[in-house]
Amino acid sequence: MEVTRLSLWVLIALAAVLRPARTQSSKPNIVFIMADDLGWNDLSFHGSDEIPTPNIDALALNGIVLNNLYTQPVCTPSRVALMTGKYPIKLGMQGPPTYGAEPNGLPLSEKLLPEYLRELGYTTRAIGKWHLGFYKPAYTPTRRGFDSHFGYYTGYVSYYDYILQDVYQNFGEFHGFDMRRNDTIAWDVIGKYATDVFTDEAVRLIKEQPANRPLFMYLAHVAVHTGNRGKNLEAPQSEINKFNHILDPNRRTYAAMVSKLDESVGRVVEALTEKKMLQNTIIVFMSDNGSPSFDNSGRNFGANVGVTPNWGSNFPYRGIKNTLWEGGVKSPSFIWAPYFQENPRVSKQLMHITDWLPTLYSAAGGNPGFLPKNLDGLDQWTSLTLNLPSQRNFVLLNIDEKQRYAGIIKDSWKLIVGSTANGSLDGFFGATRPRTPYNATAVLYSPAGRALARLSDSLPFAAGTHGVRDLLAMRYESTVRCNPSAAGPRTPSPCPSGEACLFDLVADPCETNNVAKKYVAVSGQLYEALKYYRRLLVPQTNRPFDPAANPARFNNTWSSWTY
Repeated sequence: MEVTRLSLWVLIALAAVLRPARTQSSKPNIVFIMADDLGWNDLSFHGSDEIPTPNIDALALNGIVLNNLYTQPVCTPSRVALMTGKYPIKLGMQGPPTYGAEPNGLPLSEKLLPEYLRELGYTTRAIGKWHLGFYKPAYTPTRRGFDSHFGYYTGYVSYYDYILQDVYQNFGEFHGFDMRRNDTIAWDVIGKYATDVFTDEAVRLIKEQPANRPLFMYLAHVAVHTGNRGKNLEAPQSEINKFNHILDPNRRTYAAMVSKLDESVGRVVEALTEKKMLQNTIIVFMSDNGSPSFDNSGRNFGANVGVTPNWGSNFPYRGIKNTLWEGGVKSPSFIWAPYFQENPRVSKQLMHITDWLPTLYSAAGGNPGFLPKNLDGLDQWTSLTLNLPSQRNFVLLNIDEKQRYAGIIKDSWKLIVGSTANGSLDGFFGATRPRTPYNATAVLYSPAGRALARLSDSLPFAAGTHGVRDLLAMRYESTVRCNPSAAGPRTPSPCPSGEACLFDLVADPCETNNVAKKYVAVSGQLYEALKYYRRLLVPQTNRPFDPAANPARFNNTWSSWTY
């Protein structure tokens, strides 16, 4: 009987997944790279011709581009969802991010992703941003399942001095240093660029990883979040000089920050290659939410509502960070593994950030049946590996009972009720003009591209890298096409007077046409689903700021202040 191409791919994929690895450990290494506030339009594999990201593109276009992965609208809730596999509304963590002087954190009753993986024999490493609480030592990374943590506890730091400045209405400004190796303050990093510092640590830990144990590395960059007032955007001048084709000086510096992030990805892949770990590694890359973006004059509307400005771009999507529009919650992301190189693709499968816990647990050889039944995340590993339909058809985007807005997705339908900041963030921000032609050859010859080419010669199932034509075809498919060219930051919301909005995201990916009145039954079904989740909501736990958190009490460092 003749074997069809689809059947052959299924057999290849099954063989890749089930075959015992030929490397040190039979369990796959997992490297999870989280960017901070990165825009959809800031990665060149999504069609941007302004900021080349050849290393990221090499992995994405030889893996699975996740064009339908949703996250939370701001930092802390996204990390809650990732680490617990639960919607933040069930933990009271659905509101604004946790502030430095806030006595709050991810509830200690929750078991986190690194704890599950450590039970499977993994070495667990955290690098970079935590942002899940530190007011008591029990909330810090090495007490929550990580064997080590090199990074910072708060929401962001500046890129060279590692200081966070927070202003509190009743207490004034608190400012302090926030970098540590486990429990020891890491003063020695001052003056070194944060993206390089975190990458150096990742490379060091990869080199030192024991051959008989699998590695889970959570590399959560500060890039490309902004720093403190007066030094919002920082990058080495030599990197900034590469982007003279970008006229806006802020966008130019931001491009350099993205470029350093791309360089970091290449260095991590090279380290995995030198350690002979790449052939047994899964790499996930995503952003925690969309970018707080800008209009064509360089103004940042999010700055007026507490969103720290950067000059990223979510275009052509509507909205920015801290909204439930696609620009706020659609994450630029991909997953790469050696067996995906045989048949890379752009995935339209519906996913949510909560899915990573059961998905990676399954990929690591764990039995998802042993996971708690109250997780919201679904195991997507088989769906991804065999290109089967998604395990989910609903995604709860958020319910914020204080700001009175909510959003939910079913299949290709999206319902939004209410808005953020009185609708001031409902427009289209960050439109960019193509400046440089896409260089697919640079992708092939990037450090990551060269590593994948070498890898294809050593794998038993002959996972090959793909040439220029294949890369361009896949890039074309991963590019979102809609034309809100006449729209701008002040474009009115399609939901007048705060009415519910319904969008068909297949026909209208940029959310321009409210069809709630045309499809009343669909709107009603999604509204009833929101009411169901509203009954499960735990009220937000954001707590009054505590003056005892002042870093001045701890040698001008952000530190745990109670026990």
